[in-house]
Amino acid sequence: MLVGYARVSTHDQDPTLQRVALHEVGCEQVFEETASGAQRDRPELSAALAYMRKGDTLVVWKLDRLARSVRQLIETVEGLEARGVGFRSITENIDTTSPGGKLVFHLFAALAEFERGLIRERTLAGLASARALGRTGGRPRSLNDRDMVMIRALLADKQISVAEAAKQVGISPATLYRYFPGGRTAR
Repeated sequence: MLVGYARVSTHDQDPTLQRVALHEVGCEQVFEETASGAQRDRPELSAALAYMRKGDTLVVWKLDRLARSVRQLIETVEGLEARGVGFRSITENIDTTSPGGKLVFHLFAALAEFERGLIRERTLAGLASARALGRTGGRPRSLNDRDMVMIRALLADKQISVAEAAKQVGISPATLYRYFPGGRTAR
């Protein structure tokens, strides 16, 4: 039995294209949901996997509909394989129920992993280059040195609460505690 799984990331997207393609290739049952691919908890995918029996094949319109990362994709397909369930992707023309399909799947996975490694290397090189030019990334600090001195003085006054001290400097108490984890005792 062919079992389809369709996923869109947002409610603005329409799964009709996927649903039609899955029915055209012969899926008797189609599970569909709206959820991010990075989200591990996908109830309809879990339902599809629980529904499937040995000899069935899970069909998706495209690889990225099943998983967001190569690791997640490989884990899912290996889990299917261990249960005697095949996997098929319509767009990439991959079918793991055949030896050639398994080879193509692992080649795609290896290439995707390689591409992710290249992106990581380029990102790290770009960050190193920016640092060498004196630029730093990340969010700017909430408090400057003057604010830190002011908060220490405010916290020294037992009449002023931590919340009041934070308000006077224009930050939340949570931000104050991030800089002064012990509150009044961290001066």
